[in-house]
Amino acid sequence: MKLETFLQHLHFDPEKVVPPDWEVDWEDAPLPYKLYRGLPEIPLSGDVPLTLERREAQADPGLEELGSFLWYVYGLTHYAQSAFTQDTQEKAFISYAQLLRRFVPSGGALYPNELYVYVKLEGVPQGIYHYDVAHHRLLLLREGNYDSYLSRSLGNYDVSDCFCTVFVSTVFLKNFYKYNNFSYRLQGLDAGVVIGQALEVADRMGFSSRVCYQFLDRSINHLLGLTEQEESVYAVIPLSIHPSIYCDDNSDLEENFSAVELSQEVPLLKHKTYNRSKKVIDYPMLKEMNEASMLETTQSFVKIKKDNRVKKSFGTEFIMLPFTEPFSYDLASVCRERHSPDLDFMMGNVSQRTISTLLSEIFSFLYQNDLAETIENSENRLSLNGFFYNVEGVPNGVYSYDKNVHGLCRITHGDYREYLQYGLTMPNVNLFQVPLCLHVVGDKNYLKEKLGYRGYRIQQMEAGILVQRLLLVSCALGMGGHPLLGFNTNQSDELYRINPKGKTSLIQIPVGPYRPRTWLKGTLLS
Repeated sequence: MKLETFLQHLHFDPEKVVPPDWEVDWEDAPLPYKLYRGLPEIPLSGDVPLTLERREAQADPGLEELGSFLWYVYGLTHYAQSAFTQDTQEKAFISYAQLLRRFVPSGGALYPNELYVYVKLEGVPQGIYHYDVAHHRLLLLREGNYDSYLSRSLGNYDVSDCFCTVFVSTVFLKNFYKYNNFSYRLQGLDAGVVIGQALEVADRMGFSSRVCYQFLDRSINHLLGLTEQEESVYAVIPLSIHPSIYCDDNSDLEENFSAVELSQEVPLLKHKTYNRSKKVIDYPMLKEMNEASMLETTQSFVKIKKDNRVKKSFGTEFIMLPFTEPFSYDLASVCRERHSPDLDFMMGNVSQRTISTLLSEIFSFLYQNDLAETIENSENRLSLNGFFYNVEGVPNGVYSYDKNVHGLCRITHGDYREYLQYGLTMPNVNLFQVPLCLHVVGDKNYLKEKLGYRGYRIQQMEAGILVQRLLLVSCALGMGGHPLLGFNTNQSDELYRINPKGKTSLIQIPVGPYRPRTWLKGTLLS
């Protein structure tokens, strides 16, 4: 299958990318986290702060701050056990599923990502570490100073004043074993919500951050000791206590660096790992997509110019939303409270002020990344459309949100709950009880002309960042959100009339009030 055809099917006909005879081998499932054996370890304190209000960073962040950051971003937070009743011709029986939850959502709660950190802290050996979430500790992979190596791998971006650099990788098998080739779409989105959570936590802890989507893949994977046929880095996030990380990017792109040449500067790492699976499952399409998305030299790095053209809204009705005060909330308590409601959604009145706060807050958080020259030129390449029902001051119908003027442009009137409900491939959410059904919208060509197949992965990650922001703000406003990929993309695009504009729906998020779920839960940290 050609890569372009694969991506087309992945988005519009996902059943075509999974073999019809595919069966999930639950007994041979890999662990939801990566385990290394026989490496030097540095325990991290379980005494994490119970509140995360915005504050100034400490002059010299220590291991305690880094441990708190990592735990809030991707640590194990809950142990959940679910019961399922299965009926056969002979008898009915109950099976149980045990899940280790984190503060970020993940398709099937499989968490395909891993975190690595390049640490420069007082009292800690400088070097590359793996964040061992199973034991909340750091494992030393490679000791030494790699400022120059890392900076050149990022296109000559200076990381010397960063106390930590975070690497978000994807382990292909961790959700391929269940979703087959459809896992490729999930992996980008899952990486995005992890990045989004990292940006939120860093902001609360006073750290400056920058997301690097463009880097020399093979030199970064080599530095971390990853076998790129099994695992590959998707994003790099330098962290600093200095605001200089937001300054103009002065990297000299005329100086070209090669991944092959850089990789020769450091020796190959060979560490023992364990993932529990006994069978070897091949995933040739994921390998091919990963290979096609790699950057071999820094001359391939690009900047995306901000589109300053005036975009005309379409529709016959425009609703200006009231401007609200900046919204603040305790991130820690929201993380503990947030979950993805399904059948516990319930219809309730949603005020126009609540909608205004939700939509303005989603797009108010600009983050620095290597696709823009400066943070001032950063642009959110995604938008939000949605179906609104029983919302104060907003007639039932389908709308696009115009973030430039903070208003809703009506596309069509009507009650489309049944239309959207029958568009679900797995009806695990009752959309008749949901006042807001939002869709993240992006370009069909995913900046392919400038970024190639890497553009698709970046678009999915940016969608994940926006989704995580949406979920956190929704929870802070007393509502829940449930990200869904099991929806009819063609149907949604037709509803929003976005096909002629070269746009498409990337992910669906029902949002609204919900009943408190009856469950027994507890934290995994004492």
